[in-house]
Amino acid sequence: MHRRSFLNSVLVPVAGAAVGVPGVLVRAGRAHASGWRRFEVTTKVEVADPSGVTRAWVPLPLMTDTDYQKRMGDTWTGNAAVARVHRDAKYDAGFLYAEWPATEKAPVIEVVSRFATRDRATEVGAPNRAARKASRAELERALEPTRYLPTDGIVKETAEQITRGMTSDVDRARAIYEWIVENTFRDPEVRGCGLGDIKTMLETRYFGGKCADLNALYVGLARAAGLPARDVYGVRVADSREFKSLGKSGDISRAQHCRAEVHLADHGWVAVDPADVRKVVLEEPPAGRTLSDPLVQKARAKLFGSWEMNWLAYNYAHDVKLPHSAGEPVPFLMYPQAETGAGERRDSLEPASFKYQITSRELTS
Repeated sequence: MHRRSFLNSVLVPVAGAAVGVPGVLVRAGRAHASGWRRFEVTTKVEVADPSGVTRAWVPLPLMTDTDYQKRMGDTWTGNAAVARVHRDAKYDAGFLYAEWPATEKAPVIEVVSRFATRDRATEVGAPNRAARKASRAELERALEPTRYLPTDGIVKETAEQITRGMTSDVDRARAIYEWIVENTFRDPEVRGCGLGDIKTMLETRYFGGKCADLNALYVGLARAAGLPARDVYGVRVADSREFKSLGKSGDISRAQHCRAEVHLADHGWVAVDPADVRKVVLEEPPAGRTLSDPLVQKARAKLFGSWEMNWLAYNYAHDVKLPHSAGEPVPFLMYPQAETGAGERRDSLEPASFKYQITSRELTS
């Protein structure tokens, strides 16, 4: 089997044309330091009932290493005529683009990503002088409005009400977090992870949703309050050590989870996740927990400043224009995407009919 490897940290597109001729993208270096765990995630896409040219886009782990996640390489096999890594210029989001001709009646591609993670936590009460300095462009991007995250009108008004009289960025960031925990709820009827349409949420005063709604609300309110913030889209890859409801279940085809970060002057990027506090309220056994429950209080304290890294981060991207697609941009890239025929986009929230499967395993050797 012929393999091509690139042993550096620069992303290079690789094309493969036949089954058994994989593309390989490998990063030099291994993450074995104390606290690091290594995982492998496999995404297999088999587009059912194709009609005409078929295209697929599969998200990859964060393109740039962080202090909590490091890339260890991506490989892929399948019968695509074209398969190459694409890197979004604005958000540095990486994904594999695959394309099949109209003559291919059974399109398939399997992408294997390896990466290392370690838990992250920030002691918000103590300045972290060693925190990575964000670039000016990075911070400016984390203040911009997007299609579903406006920063004016009712969003700005709500942010000002929540943070009125507060002068420190830590106080404002925490106040928005506490407001979301107090006022929102997890709605199990919402499809997928939600859409993140925060203007509609505030206008209708309906504060039910899932992670892409509730954490987007945090990000939008933080930006409107002048705090750089961003959604981080990803997927749970392992059980949680503390909360049964915050781990994976079976394969991870439906385990997508959006988190958030806020940038604080003395701390750098700080992890937050008010949506998972509300998930613990609704789903942590036994049922019927409230905000006063000790386990919920534990999650509430932990999730302002900490993430358990039983989770893979994909990207920070919004309003993603998929290359070679005539369709509308996707609000975020957290699920595999596919189109066939005259731009018919498959429902990424229905993996069985799409069809795709995502699995994960921890690497122990």
